[in-house]
Amino acid sequence: MKTILLIEDDVTLRENTEELLELSGYYNVVTAANGKLGLEKAKETNPDIIVCDIMMPELDGYGVLEALSQNEETQFIPFIFLSAKTERGDIRKGMNLGADDYITKPFTEEELLQAIESRLAKSSILQERREQNIEAEVEGELRNLNDLKNFFDDNGTIFQYKEDDIVYEEGDNSNYIFLVTKGAVKCSKLNEQGKNLTTSLYKEDDLFGYTSFSQNQAYQETAVAISATELVGIKKSELTNVLHKNHKVVLELVDLLTDNLKDVKEQLIDMAYNSVHKKTAATLLKFAEKINRKPEDPIKISRYDLASVAGIATETLIRSISKLKKQGLIAIEGRNIKILDVEALKLVE
Repeated sequence: MKTILLIEDDVTLRENTEELLELSGYYNVVTAANGKLGLEKAKETNPDIIVCDIMMPELDGYGVLEALSQNEETQFIPFIFLSAKTERGDIRKGMNLGADDYITKPFTEEELLQAIESRLAKSSILQERREQNIEAEVEGELRNLNDLKNFFDDNGTIFQYKEDDIVYEEGDNSNYIFLVTKGAVKCSKLNEQGKNLTTSLYKEDDLFGYTSFSQNQAYQETAVAISATELVGIKKSELTNVLHKNHKVVLELVDLLTDNLKDVKEQLIDMAYNSVHKKTAATLLKFAEKINRKPEDPIKISRYDLASVAGIATETLIRSISKLKKQGLIAIEGRNIKILDVEALKLVE
């Protein structure tokens, strides 16, 4: 059972949140009434994750995070801010200090539990990478793609994007290659008729943005954040130097590029030969795989983007979605779509 340290000076909110987390059945909760006590308990208990208010007596949340990040034993503990401060500057300050997430009050039970689950999963992945690096026989050697992604985390520049923000546009100079650390990104390209076709989707832990490593080639498509997204970017010139010294990683990167080409070919075949109904079902499954932690979670994506990936008109997609709803395979929740039967959706013809 994972241990959560909850630092909150509001007694009622602290007790209610503690009860909510413990009733989930997955967490043991330790609480602290202010930042100073929270810092002491963090060092005493070494929790798996910390949820912390910002405005508190004794020591505010920013001070807690800064102190923890300077301690070798606590610097890698996932940290989530919980605050009524919703100004963009406040959020950016917290993220710049190294917070993993930022939840504004009032919040829902689902928002809090999903944030904690996601941060714990990411922390586990990063911990495995750190252990792999420690075990490496040659100091500084990158042995596989996991090591390369860890290199991105340790040395890259962090970029934050809101939903629908443009990461780069077709024709821009391809200075950076990116690793998605939070959220999701779609890449698209305009055809001669001005129709926007989504060419690929990238989720957390995916690499994208690579064109030519040896030539100064511009980006061949436009990349847009489809939710609140965090990226880590490495300059192409720097990555090229790393690849020159780590041939094992080059081979794995070639395999990744090969898999990407295979996915594009399969998408083109589907667009050419599959029925509209099957295209719609396959696209829903693709988005669920790329942007959801669980396939059955609601898909928060526009009908236009779904149609773009499926390669059909938006009006045609909407009719097909209605048919899938009548068959009981999906549910419509406002602008969101929820998959009710994954296996049946895979068998749609």
